[in-house]
Amino acid sequence: MKEKETTLKVIAEKLNISITTVSKALKNYSDVSPTTREKVLELARELHYTPNSFAVNLRTKESKTIGLIIPEVVHHFFSSVINGIIAEAEKNEYLVIILQSNESLELEKKQVQLLINKRVDGIIMSLSNESNDDDHIREIIHRNIPFVMFDKISKMIPCSKVIIDDQKAASAAVEHLITVGCKKIAHIRGPVNPQNAIDRFLGYKKALEKNNISFDKNLVFTCVRVSFEEGYEFAKQICKNHPDVDGIFVITDLVAVGVLAYLNENNIKVPEQIAVIGFSNWFMSQVIKPKLSTVDQPSYEMGVSAFNLLLKEIRAVKEDKPKVIENLILDTQLIIRESSKK
Repeated sequence: MKEKETTLKVIAEKLNISITTVSKALKNYSDVSPTTREKVLELARELHYTPNSFAVNLRTKESKTIGLIIPEVVHHFFSSVINGIIAEAEKNEYLVIILQSNESLELEKKQVQLLINKRVDGIIMSLSNESNDDDHIREIIHRNIPFVMFDKISKMIPCSKVIIDDQKAASAAVEHLITVGCKKIAHIRGPVNPQNAIDRFLGYKKALEKNNISFDKNLVFTCVRVSFEEGYEFAKQICKNHPDVDGIFVITDLVAVGVLAYLNENNIKVPEQIAVIGFSNWFMSQVIKPKLSTVDQPSYEMGVSAFNLLLKEIRAVKEDKPKVIENLILDTQLIIRESSKK
């Protein structure tokens, strides 16, 4: 049989005082005598009293809960972002509901509606690879729910964003390959929808143009799932169909590890025959042989910044002030390791 919940009324009746006095005593109000306060606190502990957060939320019109939608939890980048968001949320006494879209637009839509129905105080989101329809996102904006995008964003949505300069970072990665002597560079890119995949591809093209290297669309390979297996298969295609390729710029480290696995298995020397550089600085990039050169994304800092931007918006809405849209562009760093040192 379920134990009856202890309420303020129960404590008040047992001590023969008003509910208001009990409430004030629990909140340490100065107009409650020390003797009464101690009696209330002692009985509350004895009866295992906990505040009714639902009732508090009704009074304050806050749930102290935010929603976080990410494409996948297992990815090192996203797990680090989650850690940053949770750390800041806990400091500010917020609960984080974490949902995974699995790169599915339909699931992403359902999750947005779920968070709206849960009346969360705000939503942080990185778009799925399938996201090419933003009606569900505009619903968040329309309802004046504080909203921040990070990493995989849509430039069409008027909201605060935390990103890196993907074009600039990609250009730096490709220019590094050119600097070490690469003359024919392939690119394994991300799916066609996410803005970060588009920008990294554009950065790749710009670096080639800047260095008077002709762009060849046949040297661009497009991932669907952004997986280890795709990296392995595309490396196989590159070596078979384009044996003169001497450099590969890869959309993310997970895919790049697949590339290195194929090259290692087939005794293709890295970086002497083919230099490889990835993106994100996943922990596996330091474990695989040869160690993977990559672009370091400040993932934890991105999570911290995303939450703090959201908190600003939550406070603005609570105080009935206009939300201020901010775009934060965080710095990246080129990490040069064995896979591209010639």
